[in-house]
Amino acid sequence: MTPSSPVRLVPVDSEIDTVRAASAVEELLRAFGRDVDDEHLLDTPRRVVESLVELLEPRPFTMTTFPNDEGYHELVLVRGIPFTSLCRHHLLPFRGVAHVGYLPGERIVGLSKLARVVDWFARDLQVQERLTMQIAEHLEAALSPRGVGVVLSAEHLCMSARGIRAQGAATVTSAFTGAVAHDPGLRARFIHSAHEEESWRIS
Repeated sequence: MTPSSPVRLVPVDSEIDTVRAASAVEELLRAFGRDVDDEHLLDTPRRVVESLVELLEPRPFTMTTFPNDEGYHELVLVRGIPFTSLCRHHLLPFRGVAHVGYLPGERIVGLSKLARVVDWFARDLQVQERLTMQIAEHLEAALSPRGVGVVLSAEHLCMSARGIRAQGAATVTSAFTGAVAHDPGLRARFIHSAHEEESWRIS
């Protein structure tokens, strides 16, 4: 794939058996001793399935790039991109913000596409480390930039709502490629810029 090729992201396996899934949720409720004929639970299986489909099914989009005609070579950074994903170990949500940037080479990309890439990979059964790497690797492949930086900061309900119940604890992960990875000064500048205005709070 050349840097000028538009990248189309579509679900690899988009077939979801919602009827089977709803039956499984109903059986799970029964296993927990709940009365599935209770008025408040009658429609719960359908609602649960619809919620999971929304969290797990990414929206297709095309990542079209453009020539870097002006020869811009400084860091392009989008801060505070909100995301929600689903922990693959506990099926509980984790949510926070992503700071995503790159050093342009011959191509640039619309800023909204950086947010769409985050959203695309977040709609999966995830761990934060994998999500961070997927975003960075995709941008590296799609843009052929001089470097990429990705920093994610998130609160995990599997840690804050259960277990140790450390409410408000944030997990920070990062991935850097190219010049951003190899130049300590540039990497420090990226991290400083990403957190210069920490504009998110988990309420």
